[in-house]
Formats: sequence, C-alpha cells, structure tokens
Amino acid sequence: MGSADRATDGYQAVFFVEEGQVARQMRASEFGAFLDGYVGLSDLAETDVTAVLVELSGDLLVQALVFFRIWFDEEGRADTSWSLPIEELAKRGAKGPDMGAGPIRLVCRSQCPEPRFAEDLWDPDMTPGSNHFQAIRKAVDGNALKFRKLEPVTEDEDIPVLDAGSSSEDGEGDGAGSADRTRLAQLIREQRLRIKTLQSVHRDTLADIQREHRLELQTLRSEFSDLEQKYERQRLSNEQLKKRLSERNEQYLTMQEQIAAGGEAQKRDEANAGAELTLLREQLDRKQRELELRDDRIVALEQENHELRNREPAENSIMDHLKRQSAFLVAYQPGAGHVTLPFDAIETYFANPVAYAAERCGINEPAYRDWLEHYEQPVCRHAGPDGKACGEPLMRVTQPAEFRPGVDDRCAKHQS
Repeated sequence: MGSADRATDGYQAVFFVEEGQVARQMRASEFGAFLDGYVGLSDLAETDVTAVLVELSGDLLVQALVFFRIWFDEEGRADTSWSLPIEELAKRGAKGPDMGAGPIRLVCRSQCPEPRFAEDLWDPDMTPGSNHFQAIRKAVDGNALKFRKLEPVTEDEDIPVLDAGSSSEDGEGDGAGSADRTRLAQLIREQRLRIKTLQSVHRDTLADIQREHRLELQTLRSEFSDLEQKYERQRLSNEQLKKRLSERNEQYLTMQEQIAAGGEAQKRDEANAGAELTLLREQLDRKQRELELRDDRIVALEQENHELRNREPAENSIMDHLKRQSAFLVAYQPGAGHVTLPFDAIETYFANPVAYAAERCGINEPAYRDWLEHYEQPVCRHAGPDGKACGEPLMRVTQPAEFRPGVDDRCAKHQS
C-alpha cells in the first residue's frame, strides 16, 4: 500500500470497524507505517481486524470503499505476510451505493474483482440500525483526520437560454425521467449487494452451526465411551468378587465337612474353628454387602446410560433445532450427493459415513468402497507379475450402482 494520504484527485484513509461503528481512523501514510512494522498497536494484539480503505474526492465525498481484514500479532504489529493490493482493488471495484457523489466503487467479499482475494475481505452489513455505509459516511462527515476540503473551481460560462417554453418543459420531463431511472438503477444495485451480503452471512452461519454440531457430537460420543468403559470395569470387578465369594463358600463347606468328619480330635479344636468360622461368616457377609452395592451401582449406571441415550436435547440447542426441523444438517458423499440428515439418522451417519452413503446408493459397503476407489482414481487396476498396477486412464463411472468390478476398472487390454 502506498504511503501517501493524498490520492490522485482526493484523499485516502483507513477506518477500523467494530460492532457496526468506526472505532479508529488513520491516514493512509499512518496505516503504511503499521504495515512496514515501524509501530504497533498493543490494544490490537492477536486480533483479526475488520477495516475499510476509504477513498475521498477533494470535496470529501466517498468515491471508493474496500472492506478488508488484517491480523495483528501478539506485539500489536500488522501481519508481515499481508499483501492485499487494496489500492489496486479500489480502482476496479463494481458500482455500489450512492454516498453523495454518485455510485461508489465497492470491493467486498461478495463483490471482488479478483476471486483469489475474496477470503481476505468481508461483507458490510446493510441492516437498518447497523448499516456500515451510514457509519462510514458519518465518520467522513465528522472529518476527524482534518482533511482540507477543496472547493471546486468555477468559471463564468455563457449559458444558453431556450426561447421556446415547450422545449424547456420537454427538457425538464426528460431530466426527471433520467433522474428516476438513475435512482431506480441505484436502488437495484443496493438491493443486489444486500442480497449478496446476506447470502455470505448465511453461508458463514451455516458453517458455524455445522462446526458446533460436530463438536457437540464428539463430546457426546466421548461421554458415552467413558460410560461404557466405566460400566465394563465395574462388570469385571463384580465378576471377580463373585468368583472370590464362590471360593470362600467352597472353603466354608469344606471346613464344615472336615469338622463333621473329624470326630473327637476335631472337638479339641472346636473353639478355634468356631472363631475362624465366625470370622469367615463376617467376611462372607461383608463381601455379600459389597456385592449388593456393586449390583446397585451397575443398575444406576445402566439407568444413566439409558437416560443419556434417550434424553431430550436442551432447548434452543443445535440438536433441539435439528430435532424440531427448524434447522437441517446436510452432508455430502460421492455418489449420494447432498443428503439432508434426519435427526434419528445423525448418530448413524457420523458412526460410519461410508456405510450410510452405500445404503443410500442401494449397495453394500464393500461395493461402495470399491466404486469410490475407482471414482477417485479411474485407472486400470490390473496388477502384473511384478505387482504393479497397469494405471491406464479409464472413463469414470459416476453412479455406484452401475459400477462393475473387474470390468469398469480394467482397460480393454486387461478385460480380455
């Protein structure tokens, strides 16, 4: 970007926009210093700034606007790799709203003369009450940068006078019609621009919703996996307790049999055996209680697992909107195209998108994967004695159900 504030026939400035208002203004030379790294802005550290290049005429009327983005690093310095030619784009902008000097030259994300730069631009809001054009015009009228307004030079000229009244009336009529057509054309341009910006906002909002939904599904799957692992550990622990309890019962029965068969010799140790028997019974009772507690925990975990699987989504959450069909989730799979996922099919789809697409195409998963490999790389897959594939380019079969393995993925030489 050039460092001069003065354009060929006017001035240049850069406005930083926050929440629909112009938050900071600077001359072009000052912004150039930021780009050159001479100075930084600590309050903008690690911030993605939405800015506007404003080109003004000598009488301080807006001639061109470029809505661009720029990143400031942790030290508040402009991104050194930023190289968007905003001045060049301003010269090539399409017609935009009339901001006092006729239609301006406008460059934004949905109206960019170079599509490769569109991702570095942003769309202005034209909603009443938060109109970015009105905010920019208000800032220009305030002239906080103290640009000197150049008065137009006028010269005395001989103005021809029409003698015939009828000619004057015809001229006024043509002038009024031309003005009406100009206003209508301007209104149409503004409405088309608003439609483009609304479409851009809709695409960004949809992408955000899909990203939030993916994160929410990942969280739910993680929670469910943790519960399953916890349940499995509890089940294994319970089985081990049952096994130990069974062994203790066998020991108890064995001791009873030994006591019964021991006769007089065993009676001498009756007191010790009774104490040990009491201890074993206490241990048995304690283990039994532990087993009952484990069973209660298993029942609670199963109930929690059931509730988690069948719980209603939170009100106004992404899942709630999807279930009430006030919002829809659209997925794309080769062969199946864009598929609107019903609420009940979301979990099935994310568990195995390929199997879901195969079912939609009316074939099994291995057949779909075989076609998908051909679709992504339509070449002959015949392997020679050395194990290398033929690789001859083939005509791609676009429908999975029409794909014939061994035929459509073989060249004419290897089909025979």
